Amino acid sequence: MENSTPLVKQLLVTVLSEKCYREFFVNFNFLNVMCLKILLSKILGYAIIGGSLMVKVPQVMKIWTNESAQGVNFVSILTDLYAISAATSYSFVRSFPFSAYGEGLFLGVQTLMIAMLVLKYNVNSAISVIFTSMYAVAIYVLVTMTPVQTLWSMQATSVPVLFAGKLMQARTNYVNSGTGQLSAATCTMLLFGSLARVFTSIQETGDSIIIVTYLLATLGNAIIVGQFIYYRKPTPAPKKKKEGKKVQ
Repeated sequence: MENSTPLVKQLLVTVLSEKCYREFFVNFNFLNVMCLKILLSKILGYAIIGGSLMVKVPQVMKIWTNESAQGVNFVSILTDLYAISAATSYSFVRSFPFSAYGEGLFLGVQTLMIAMLVLKYNVNSAISVIFTSMYAVAIYVLVTMTPVQTLWSMQATSVPVLFAGKLMQARTNYVNSGTGQLSAATCTMLLFGSLARVFTSIQETGDSIIIVTYLLATLGNAIIVGQFIYYRKPTPAPKKKKEGKKVQ
């Protein structure tokens, strides 16, 4: 690998760092613990980004096909959107590795779609369009005009806001004695994604605010997934065929 093309080497250095590139492909030391952690973190990071392309699609499709957002707490969706936007904007401006936050781009778009559908079915289409336009302007301002200290403050406030939003959704489920139009697949994938992000955030950013955000997101997601299990309807027993004669 020492004689590899400059493009391949540059790609590997970008992913692994110069030191780990030399450890793996020059010294052939594949047991370096620090570099193995970095490699695992990168693999997890890009796997999360790949999974994020579809993670909320089941939720979007469930609302869309049923033409109903019953049981979906809009305030919880807003807090989720706020937390995603704050974390992604902060990470982008801080120039963190894309593998550490890239899924935020796709989760943001999908969460926005869910918010649009909730407004469409619970309010009207005009409000949905206005909300989407305002959000697009807000994102532009965040990534181009907002000081990094302000973004840090937003990221810090998003920690309790995100957790409160998860608890609001959990309360809605409790009051309704069910999970309504929530998608079990989406909530389960979010749980495992946020759990993996705790590890990658420790390895790639070391930013305590980011780490705490994903810890609380994991806890909130675990509560909601637990409700899917708790409120799961038992499979009805198959009906017995009626016999020709009644037993006396």
